[in-house]
Amino acid sequence: MAGSVFDAEVGIAFERARSPVLNSVRVGRRTVRVASPFPSPEDWRDRWIYFLLIDRFNNPAAPPRSTPYDAQCGVFQGGTFEGVRRQLDYLQRLGAGAIWLSPVLKNCQYNANTYHGYGIQDFLSIEPRFCRDPEAARRDPALAQRELRELVDAAHARDICVILDVVLNHAGDVFEYLLPDGSGVHEADWSWFPYGIRWRDAKGNGRGDWVLAPADPEPDAAVWPIELRRNEFFRRQGRGGEGGGDFASLKEFVTAFQEADPQGSVWFPVRSALIRAYQYLIATLDVDGFRIDTLKYVESDFALVFGNAMREFALSIGKRNFFTFGEVYDEEDKIARFIGRQATEDTDLMGVDAALDFPLFFRLPAMIKGWLPPSDIVAMFERRKAVERDVLSSHGEASRFFVTFLDNHDQRSRFFYSAPDAPMRYADQVTLGLALLFTLQGIPCLYYGTEQGLCGRGDEDSAVREALWGKPGAFDRQHAFFQAVEALSAIRQAQPSLRYGRQYFRPVSGDGAHFAVSSFRGGVLAFSRILNEDETVIAANTSTQDAWSGEVIVDTVLNPERALFNVAFSNKSVGATVPPAGGGPSVVLRKPAGAVEITEVGGALTRGPAKSIRIALAPMELQILRRATPQEQRAVSVRAAAAPLNRPSRRR
Repeated sequence: MAGSVFDAEVGIAFERARSPVLNSVRVGRRTVRVASPFPSPEDWRDRWIYFLLIDRFNNPAAPPRSTPYDAQCGVFQGGTFEGVRRQLDYLQRLGAGAIWLSPVLKNCQYNANTYHGYGIQDFLSIEPRFCRDPEAARRDPALAQRELRELVDAAHARDICVILDVVLNHAGDVFEYLLPDGSGVHEADWSWFPYGIRWRDAKGNGRGDWVLAPADPEPDAAVWPIELRRNEFFRRQGRGGEGGGDFASLKEFVTAFQEADPQGSVWFPVRSALIRAYQYLIATLDVDGFRIDTLKYVESDFALVFGNAMREFALSIGKRNFFTFGEVYDEEDKIARFIGRQATEDTDLMGVDAALDFPLFFRLPAMIKGWLPPSDIVAMFERRKAVERDVLSSHGEASRFFVTFLDNHDQRSRFFYSAPDAPMRYADQVTLGLALLFTLQGIPCLYYGTEQGLCGRGDEDSAVREALWGKPGAFDRQHAFFQAVEALSAIRQAQPSLRYGRQYFRPVSGDGAHFAVSSFRGGVLAFSRILNEDETVIAANTSTQDAWSGEVIVDTVLNPERALFNVAFSNKSVGATVPPAGGGPSVVLRKPAGAVEITEVGGALTRGPAKSIRIALAPMELQILRRATPQEQRAVSVRAAAAPLNRPSRRR
């Protein structure tokens, strides 16, 4: 395998990627011809993402190494690329349009704790421990690359895109810190000045003669490619935060390091090496997007350059919409520095395409669980519109810039809490949360195992990284959560307004006269997604005990009086034969001027005219309502005309 980003092998891979071919891939009993490079989706909002940890998803050849399957395990459990490939039909049935894989690059082989993949030692090679035969893959790194490419091709044959998790901020534990007493440690406290270091050999030992980066170490020693192997390319100041520093034992790059080339031009060698290494990953694996780890800790100008470099390389080989999104663990103002065109920057480059929606994550699960009122969600989105006003050309466009989620691998608990005495007691929270995930603006991302009821055990991040395939009945397509996701995926695909539509939060009323956004815990969250003349209404009752019956404001211009809205989805009726609480269609009601008091989302008080629909919701019920088609409207009118009149009796 290549040891330098300028090896002939890298150049050959780049040229090969620019030569389109058709690959033959077996899907069941069929042979499918798949274009390579695989064409990008026209719009990533047409797909939702399934995020999985390779080591914790599936291994058809062996059970998890630690038991029980949901134990807090800090070492490799044994998940493989082949395990993911074997469950692609399952993911296709679920409705996933893309899978996001945890990092696949080779980690420090002497470290058994980096099952998660974020401790990279070689940015040009694939992790052999995720292969069918790890020892053979260590001896021949090309085997690991081929096995991963088989997975990517098999996903493409099912029209599932593949997104890889990539790291720009740090490498693995590739050197030890040298303390004044001569001892070496994995981690060190923050220092204002660089520590002395000793680079690690293939067994993980700090070499006394490697206080400077070695020129020609073994493949498992120090760091690769060659272009990253200089002391000054690492901060070497111990653990730190946003201002700079290691992530525990993961050693931080100095991506802002500059030097002049022989012609006197200033360049960034670390950035250049990482950019070319990840372009090589695109060229060899034909992947469709990158999720960028810890983007918040990378300089915003590097995020700008990296996103643009990936986009341009992908365009050069025929991928017209390569997707990049980053982890910016912060609020709106910070995220705005990384996504889309940075309007305040004097540059013609574009940043990464999107960010993980942490502002929504900070609030949405808490609202669903009754800890926050719906008004907090409304305020968050209103703040977003204000922050992004120089980026967005349309209110609906905001949905392109955020990848939404309910939980992930970095949390200490999963969204689903399973009570020991009644495992499905809080199931309604999950189905309501999933429905909001698939209907609010953004590109939904589902964390693996949610659809099978994984609920975490403990209070560390390892508690939410269960070995899914070890669960009894794993990959059950009849599980209630699986069926909910499957149904939501189908309705989101059928309703363009749920993918691209503008989003308007709607005041609600219990008496039909006084309307406002719910400002109390356990209230009703209502909003519309509008695309052209199509309005889809979503209403969610977050009370665990009280049903709600009332009215929701709808668009006055789009909806004629007496028009009908039908319930297209209810989380209470997935997999059941009973109708949702609302029963039949909802009729658009006209509210004359002066007949209502409406406290608008922005705080203004208006008195109509307005239009509304009446909705009835059971506790913890969410309904998706769509306008009846002309044929459906006529059918209801015919049935109403044919129904017998209930005339008063003439008997005295």
